[in-house]
Formats: sequence, C-alpha cells, structure tokens
Amino acid sequence: MYRIGFDVGGTFTDFTLLDETTGGVEYFKVPSTPWDPSEAIETGLSRLIEDLSIDPKDISHLGHGTTVATNLVIERKGAVTGLITTKGFRDVLEIGRQTRPHLYNYTIRRPVPLVPRELRLEVSERVLADGSILLPLNEAEVETAARRLAAAGVTAVVICFLHSYRNADHEHRAGEILRRFLPDAYISLSSDVLPEFREFERMSTSVLNAYMGPRMGAYLERLLGRVRDLGITAEVDTVHSNGGLMSVSTVREVPVRTCLSGPAAGVIGAAEIGAVAGFENLVTFDVGGTSTDVSVIVGGRPLFASDRLVADYPVKTPMIDIHVIGAGGGSIAEIDDAGGLKVGPRSAGADPGPVAYAKGGQKPTITDANIVLGRLDQTALLDGRLPVDAGAARAAIQQQIADPLGISLEEAAHGILRIASANMNRAIQSVSTEKGYDVRDFALIAYGGAGPLHATDLASESGIDTIIIPLEPGTLCARGILLSDITMDFVRSELSIATEEAWERTCNTLEEMQAQAAAWLDREGVREQDRDLRLAIDARYDGQNYEVSVPLDVIDRKGLAHFIETFYAKHFQEYGYDVAGRDTEIVNCRIKAVGQIRKCEQIYLPQTEGDSLKGSRSVYFGKDAGWVESKIYRRNHLAVGTVLQGPVIVEEMSSTTIVHPHQTMTVDQTGNLIVTVARP
Repeated sequence: MYRIGFDVGGTFTDFTLLDETTGGVEYFKVPSTPWDPSEAIETGLSRLIEDLSIDPKDISHLGHGTTVATNLVIERKGAVTGLITTKGFRDVLEIGRQTRPHLYNYTIRRPVPLVPRELRLEVSERVLADGSILLPLNEAEVETAARRLAAAGVTAVVICFLHSYRNADHEHRAGEILRRFLPDAYISLSSDVLPEFREFERMSTSVLNAYMGPRMGAYLERLLGRVRDLGITAEVDTVHSNGGLMSVSTVREVPVRTCLSGPAAGVIGAAEIGAVAGFENLVTFDVGGTSTDVSVIVGGRPLFASDRLVADYPVKTPMIDIHVIGAGGGSIAEIDDAGGLKVGPRSAGADPGPVAYAKGGQKPTITDANIVLGRLDQTALLDGRLPVDAGAARAAIQQQIADPLGISLEEAAHGILRIASANMNRAIQSVSTEKGYDVRDFALIAYGGAGPLHATDLASESGIDTIIIPLEPGTLCARGILLSDITMDFVRSELSIATEEAWERTCNTLEEMQAQAAAWLDREGVREQDRDLRLAIDARYDGQNYEVSVPLDVIDRKGLAHFIETFYAKHFQEYGYDVAGRDTEIVNCRIKAVGQIRKCEQIYLPQTEGDSLKGSRSVYFGKDAGWVESKIYRRNHLAVGTVLQGPVIVEEMSSTTIVHPHQTMTVDQTGNLIVTVARP
C-alpha cells in the first residue's frame, strides 16, 4: 500500500510517496497550475501511478496541503458575502482595533472590509456576557435582511451576534431563517467558527470563513472528481493551520482553518524528523522563493498561536506559531532612497523570476547572488532541468548594486546574502529569544528550496551549533503531510477569576468539550486506541489584556492551586516577570482532539552505482576566506556515516547545501545531513 502527500505551492506542486511495505520514499515535482490547483495534483498523481506502475486502489492515504484559501483572500476572489449582526454593531468589522502595524508609517491603510457596508445588516437581539437574553431575536427583521441579501446576489452570509459564544440560540435560529430564503448560500455562524470572546476577531474570522467557503468547496469538488477519475478510492485529508489533518467535510465547514496549510505541514514534518534524529528542541527554517517561515519546536512539539493576519485581515484560530518574512530566493536586491543596499520584501516571484532564469527578470535577487558566488550551480538547477544564465546575473548585480556602491562584484553579491541572513536571524529571534528560549539550546532544521543554502550562514549569525538538513528538503512540506495526525481544536470562553467555584465550572466545561471532541473523532472515523485529547487553559493576570496557554494533563477538580502555580511559571517564561498576589483570570478552555495516523519508518537507501563526488568549483565564502575550491557531492550517493570537512557543496534535486570551511557534515542513519558549526 502507498501513502501520498502533496503540497501546492505558487511555483511547484510537490509530491512525496511512501511505500508502506518497503519504507522506500519517492519525491516528485510538477509545475503548479494557479488557475486550478487540482489540475497539477491530477498530473502529478497520474505520473506517479504510471512511472511506478501503481494500482490506484493500492493508494491508502492522500494528504493535501493547499494555499487555495489564502490566495482567495490575497487575490480578492472570494464569494459575494453578506453579514447579519446585532443592531449597533455593523461597523465593528471596519472599526477594528486601534493598532497600527507600523506606528509612524502614515501611508499604511487598513484593508477594505470583505463585506461592504451595504451588505452589513443589523437585527434586534441582545445576549448578555453571561449568556442570558436581554432582548429576544426579532425574526421578522431577520427575514427582511434575508430578502435584501438574496436580492443583492450574495452567495455567502455570516451571522455574528454579540456574546453568541455564551449563548448561540439566536444565531442558530437566524441561520434556520436564512436557509429558507437563501437555500444555496454558504451560511457561517460565528458560534460554530469561533465560540470565543473578542467581537472584532470573531467577526473577522467568521467573515473570512464565509468569503472562502463557496469557492473552496468548489475546488474540493473538482479535486475529488479528478482523484476518483484516476481510480483512487482513498479519502483526501487536508492539512490545516495547527498542523493536523481534517476531512473534506470539515474543510467545507471551516475553510478558514487552512490558511497556513502548507507551512504547518512542514513544521510537523520537521518535528518528526528531528525526534528520530535525536533533537527535540528545534528552530525550523523554511526558505522558499518569496518568503522565509520560521518556527520553534520545544520537547518535540511545535509552539502554537491563537491569532495572526492573513492578507492583513485578523484570523483568530489555533495555528502553529510561524513567523513569516519577505526573504526568499526571489527577493529583490536594490539600492534604496538613502543609498543603502536593501533586500526584500519585494520578490521577482516565479514570473519573471531571478535574472539568471532568463525569463525576463531584470532585478537581481538572492538566487542571482548565490549563482554569482558559486554557491549554486552556474549552468543549471533542479538536476539540470532549469538552465541558468550566470553571466546575466553577474551583469545585473554589477550594474545595479556594485557600481552604485563603488564595491566589487563579490562584495555586492555577498552583501546581499549578509543582509538576507540578518533579516532571517531577526525572524528566528522573534520566535525564540522573545519567547523566553535560548536559541543556543536548539538545532536548526533547514528545508524549502533555499533553506539549506542559507542555513550555515544563519547558524553562525544566530549562535546555533547544529544544523539538520532532511532528505529532499524542497519537498518537506509534502513529506510532513504524511507525518501529520488528524486533529481539531475546540475552544470555549470562560472569563472568570480563578476561584474554587470558577474552577469547578471550568472542569465541567472541559468535560463537555471532551464529549464534543469525542463526537468529532467518531465522525472522522478514528479508533478509540488512536485517540488523544490535549487540554489547555488560556489565563492571564486580572487586568491584563492578553493571555498565555497553560497545558493540563488531566481534569482535576482539586487542581486549582497547581494550575495557578503553572500559570505563574509560564507567564514568567514568556514575559520575564510575575505579579505575586494578583488574581489569575481563566479566559478560554481549549481541547485539541488528535487521531493518530500510523507512521511507517522511512528508510534511507542511497544509490550505490556511480561516484558520490560530482566535481568541484570555486565558491566565495566572504572577505576573509575569499574564493575557495570546494568539492561537490551528489546527496543521494552519500552513504550513512559519511563525514565530510568543509568547504563542501551537496546537491540534490530540490535543494543545495553549503558547508563552510571549518564546518563538519555527517550523514546520519536516516539520511539527514548533520552539520556542526565550529565556534572560535
């Protein structure tokens, strides 16, 4: 039987196939088809079936990473969406929070609301913060609103009433009425999408969910149709933002949870690979064509966040804490208005791409700098499938960077990499040091097409001693999908000072949520022996505005004192202080339902025919070392236990690894490259 994971990116759609019998793994890429991502998926699956002579019925699992939901928002191609809310609150979506992403940049404007004001309608009703009803729902007004939205041609509707996280009766009744008048519309209730306090974030998240819903559903239908046409009977599970898998039916209900689908799968894959390699504390470093994604794994588990921006719109849903910056292989280098060298966040993207790709790109990029310095092959990439023009890259950097700055070509190209490395290092500090972790206690796991290319520079910059380069790092997100479990997060707001009475109420809520999680696992078809429920409580000091997550091992009705003690420790770790004597406030109860997927051991089988040494070329390692003749090795020919002293270049289909002078590289039992960074 075979398990296949595929991750849809902007340039390529990556595939990883695992043979459950032999443990053998195949990696594969096809160009993405942005107009319909399912087209590239069908192409890749059909090629795998044909090239490996696979019976489609022997495919037992399909895992799917997608950027469809996010792209719908970025490109503003979602559904025509309406909103029904409590009278007096139609403009919450536009008012938002009194915060600015850049305090002194007055050119920044808020994004235009996805629901225009004329489609944001109010009805009379009022639920109080304790869940009691002050004013019953005016059903006649709901009917009038439904008629107006139907006449306006909306295909998706959000219902978001004040305090519905405490009492959802009004939202459910309004939904019933709406379905009579708009039977084909996508209806999104905020109490289903996010039963959590903070009205603006709940409304924004629910609007995004409805905005994505119809077109995400249509995409899934096309994908399932293409899969069935190939004769594959396995279900298609999709990775969502917390790194787990969920069924097609769940994705249809909450597509907003897939906003970090691909990057989350990469972090999950990194955690599994690191654990097998003996490293449970990791900084993940995923560098693609346009961005760098970094995250932290502590004790074998990723860190999580509860909110972030998606295309500048707030989304509040549990997700892996991934920090994204505009620094990738296609990031453009240019001289700014002050005469200084700037790298990113603008990107050449896939079209036209870097100058060296000879597809019309005119601006030098990080990839061009790596080619000029000999760190990338100066004739072709992707195992010879992508020819490059090194001369054009040299000319672009010389004319646009070196000459204006009055420096040599090498200094200009190396300066581009140094600035990129500094930007990447700041991203790593934001997810490690700023969270109370000493980055020197972590190993760096580098993946994505350009991650291994920059990892050794970055490790030296940040103080990390060990680097892990997994097999075919450019396809790790697809591989991570095969290592992901089925998961779903459940949340309910409590909002009460942590007294004995409140703790008893919190325990009751957690028990009710356990039943809800168990019912969801039943629906997903997860066996009892494969289930795990992970409990946590968001808490804060009385008077604070934001909270920290406190994990719970069990529901202990006598465990209030232990909970408060654990909260103090977590708060001190994250913020560096505690407040003795101040009350602790319980904010949200959370349960993560996990259905564990069987994970087969992936075996490293290096090729024995041919020489691992491919040749050598001169590589520039900075002003002190200059140009150094460096040996080039084929990754898939390196035997377990191989030890190489830098300078070394290791090439494979999806990436290139650079090992600097005075660094050592070893091939471990599972085929990972382990690079040790020597300190002065």
